[in-house]
This record gives sequence, structure tokens and C-alpha cells, in this order.
Amino acid sequence: MYRHDTYRPPSAFGAFPPVIKNLLIINGLVFLAQLMQTTYENLMIWFALWPLGGGFWPWQLVSYSFLHGGLGHLFFNMFALWMFGLEIERSWGSRRFAIYYAACVVGAGLVQLSVTYWTGAVYSTIGASGGVFGILLAFGMMFPNRIIMLLFPPIPMKAKYFVIGYGVLELFFAASDLQPGVAHMAHLGGMAFGYFLIMYWRGRLPIQPRHRSHY
Repeated sequence: MYRHDTYRPPSAFGAFPPVIKNLLIINGLVFLAQLMQTTYENLMIWFALWPLGGGFWPWQLVSYSFLHGGLGHLFFNMFALWMFGLEIERSWGSRRFAIYYAACVVGAGLVQLSVTYWTGAVYSTIGASGGVFGILLAFGMMFPNRIIMLLFPPIPMKAKYFVIGYGVLELFFAASDLQPGVAHMAHLGGMAFGYFLIMYWRGRLPIQPRHRSHY
């Protein structure tokens, strides 16, 4: 969790701005549907992210992010989405936040498709982690000196170091395969797509937006 540098009264968005609120509701409802065995099988067949040639359909690049492997998987993703995304949606506005989150989800899915294609693996991918890691990256770029209080171990750390450390850790796990069954490259893909989108909005890429942003 993180603490604010100074107290800020609740904004007009309240504790749950529109995009985050809708994402929490949709993910929760889909998880309830997953608890029913017959529904779960159909959801996995049609909406999980399957490899190219192994059951893939284009809509799966988005739909996979609404499926989760268990209550813990769902809780930590949604908690991180709310914790880090709350201030970002308030700063950017809901439209830009929704575009960013969707780009990270799709980007993570494209990276995962590439991984399964080159490795020849045939398994499905589910979870909002690609989008959540993109949100984490955005938080670190927008509030680099904001203090985050880690849970394990309980030590304070600046957001920029937290994000860098998490990225390095994900890269290590992806290279070492110490956590099989976790799509670490998809997590990194969400962060990478988020980084380039933010840099595009800031006018730092060769392709320039019509209006630069300070985000």
C-alpha cells in the first residue's frame, strides 16, 4: 500500500472513479460466473487468451483480462488496480485512463501470443495483471517520489524504485522460469506498452501527438 505525501480530500469522483468502479464490478461478476462449472468451461474456451492456431480469437486480447484463476488472483489484481489507479484516473480523466488500461491489456496479450508462438506452448492465459502492471508503471512515472509502504517487508520506498525493482524481478522470473504458470512476459509487455504510450502522449517519440501532455 502507499501513503500520500499530504492529505487530499476526496474528489468529485469519490473513492471509486467510473472506469475503476466498472472494472471492479465486471471482474467480480465474471468471477462469480466462473464459479459455476459449466459456465467456467465455456468462459475459458471462448474468452481466455489461447495461442495462435490453438483456439485464438481476436476478442480474447481483451476478454482474457476479466478472467481469474482464483479469489486471491482476483483480489490482488483488483486491489492493485484501485490502489495505484485511483489517483491516475483522477489526474488523467476517465477517457484517457480507459484508453491506457486497454492498451496495456492488449499489449500484454500480444506479447503473450508471441511467447506462446515462439515456444510452441499450448495453454491459455487469464488475468488483469498486464493492465495492472501498466498502471503500476504509470504511477511510478507520474509520482516517482511518492512513498510506498511495502507489505513484505514493511519498509518505505519511493515509487520509482519500487517500479524498477518490480520490473527487474519480473524479468528475472521470466528468464529463470522459477514461477511456472505465471505469464511474466505478459506483465512486462503491459509495462512496456504503457511506457511507450505515456512517452507518446508526452511527445517524446518520433511520432508526435497533436497535443502534448504533461502526464
